[in-house]
Amino acid sequence: MNYRSLTQTRNVDRILVVDDTPDNCLLIQAILQDEGYEVELAESGREALDKIDQAPPDLVLLDVMMPGMDGYEVTRRIRDNTKLPFMPILLTTAYDQPSVAQGLDTGADDFIRKPVHFDELLARVRALLRLKHSVDERDQIARQREDFVSRLTHDLRTPLVAADRMLDLLAQGVMGELPDDVQEAISIMVRSNQNLLTMVNMLLEVYRYEAGRKTLTFSPVNLLELTQEVIEELSSLAIDKSLELRFEPSAKAGEDYSIKGDRIELRRVLTNLIGNAIKFTDQGSVTVRLSKAHMSSTAAVKLEVIDTGPGIPLEEQSTLFESFNSGKHKRSGSGLGLHLSRRIAQAHNGTISVRSGAGEGSTFTVLLPIY
Repeated sequence: MNYRSLTQTRNVDRILVVDDTPDNCLLIQAILQDEGYEVELAESGREALDKIDQAPPDLVLLDVMMPGMDGYEVTRRIRDNTKLPFMPILLTTAYDQPSVAQGLDTGADDFIRKPVHFDELLARVRALLRLKHSVDERDQIARQREDFVSRLTHDLRTPLVAADRMLDLLAQGVMGELPDDVQEAISIMVRSNQNLLTMVNMLLEVYRYEAGRKTLTFSPVNLLELTQEVIEELSSLAIDKSLELRFEPSAKAGEDYSIKGDRIELRRVLTNLIGNAIKFTDQGSVTVRLSKAHMSSTAAVKLEVIDTGPGIPLEEQSTLFESFNSGKHKRSGSGLGLHLSRRIAQAHNGTISVRSGAGEGSTFTVLLPIY
């Protein structure tokens, strides 16, 4: 990555000065322009918000006391607008400490008292603009990293898919009968290649969510039917390990478990949770329960995946859903599955949590609102 490109000469910093007293605006404008800044003026909170929506400045110099909409309200509205880039807010106030505290709590980054001392004003402006540049550079590096990972995973998928198809043809004997030892070696290669392809696909999905590029298609989804499908698909894994795989929907007859969601993404959550439970459980059972519940005042479907595995120590649970946190289990994977499951649940306005203890098994609970 070329970090020099991030620190090349920038365009002139733009500062929006907001004050209902024209003389104050003009004086501050003259001082800042002498320092080489581009300055725009606004005489009210509403005018300032309109200018910010049209072209966000690099810094806002904002008077607290203005008629109609004061500086606190302007600050709050700027911070509530998640579409805006980060811009430092410097409050000017003639009042005492409680006024300053209120401004900082609302989202301002610094304050300066009236009457303004110009050396102090310029020093605070420079400091806040350094903060702005630092945040912008961090965000740009993050975007470049996300783009790199996205392109890398796309590039990796092509040869992996090709290898998967070629190995499958070899395993089917398309190129002739193979000796047993070669057939066994190809089977191992197929499994390894599929595991790698699964991980690459999962990494790509994670970064789509992280970058806000994931598009979900919402439609009615019957979670009872979807859960049964996933359990049937994974039942062979449980049989291979002599585990009992149970499905226990609520006993109420005719219970409706339909929600609005993305069927493919919800299937991914179910596959991750039930597959993990089977993977980390060596004896006993994996139980999947489905019931009705509430989230705050909203009706919800509650999915529980309960295993009799080794459990998860308390100190690992706080970071369990973070990306690339695979835990200390000897069979831990990439650490992406649970992180992706949480992102999918959040995209459905739901939650995912775990209750576990070392040697006590684990219970993963997903709550999805019914709309």
